[in-house]
Amino acid sequence: MIAVAIIGAGIGAEHLEGYRALPSQFRVKTLCDLDTARAQAVVGDDPIAVTDNLDSVLADPEISLIDVCLPPHLHLPVMTQVLAAGKHAICEKPLVTSLAEADALIATATRQDRKLYPVFQYRYGKAMAQLDALNTAGLLGTPFAASLETHWCRKADYYAVDWRGTWAGENGGAVLGHAIHNHDLIATLMGPIERVAAFVDTRVNAIETEDCAAISMQTRDGALVTSSITLGAASDTTRFQLCFENLTATSGASPYAPMTGDWSFRARNAEQQDAVDQVVAGVGEVQSGFTGFLSAVGRDLSGQPASVVTAEEGRQSIALVAAIYHAARNGEVVALPLAEDHPLYHGWHPDSDT
Repeated sequence: MIAVAIIGAGIGAEHLEGYRALPSQFRVKTLCDLDTARAQAVVGDDPIAVTDNLDSVLADPEISLIDVCLPPHLHLPVMTQVLAAGKHAICEKPLVTSLAEADALIATATRQDRKLYPVFQYRYGKAMAQLDALNTAGLLGTPFAASLETHWCRKADYYAVDWRGTWAGENGGAVLGHAIHNHDLIATLMGPIERVAAFVDTRVNAIETEDCAAISMQTRDGALVTSSITLGAASDTTRFQLCFENLTATSGASPYAPMTGDWSFRARNAEQQDAVDQVVAGVGEVQSGFTGFLSAVGRDLSGQPASVVTAEEGRQSIALVAAIYHAARNGEVVALPLAEDHPLYHGWHPDSDT
């Protein structure tokens, strides 16, 4: 049984629901938040301690895993403290706010011999299991192209939280805070991104950061990907269409858990459709979202095989954000990976852009 502390009662409330679904793997001992009333409301009648004292959480010898659910600008300092205290760590997206910070955090985890898990819960769901099964059966083939829509609705009330929509607090807009999960899915399914071109703009809300983007990407295997992002849609919609050599996979419109919806899998050659349908039908129910993500973390910490999100994959997501901002600001096609001498290695805040 892994004893856990959650830091932050905002998105941390959704993490807690994931832990509650896994009582044989985890025991949430503490929820830490400066707003203890909010934290107590999240905890309810559960026997979970509520505190506003991070130091006491770090000093608790029973707690071996700390789940950081704080605003982006707090990730590096708090995660550094967590790892230095000898705890394994989970961190909400974005992992950190620059490649330099990512490298520093990974170095700390390595030095402390602790595990570091970036949160990409979108990876976990029945559709992902179906795609994995199709790939194992040899029914996907070479990835050709993909289209992605992250079309969500965010109005002034969303930005009433003072750190949102600011470079200092959020350190990015829709590219960083809304599409990062979907871009991680593209890289997971079609291969790492190696070339990027982009346009970004602020067209919907009176904020500092971008709320619209049009991005073109090329993967290591040569697949071409288009990503359309806006926070000015009438509702929240996420759509994927993935074109492989042997079939096309098309998602539903579920905004926050695309891999839990019903996907269609259409073979390019009609004679292969029965084989595709049999593989898809053979995939049973799987753990999804935060439950699937946390279950994989629990298995990994227990020394069991598990498909976890690695610290390096979290770093790659940060590198892609930097590449997108650089491409948009300079009208360039940007190649990945980015070296330490890249202008945005230490951050993409406009005041630090050189």
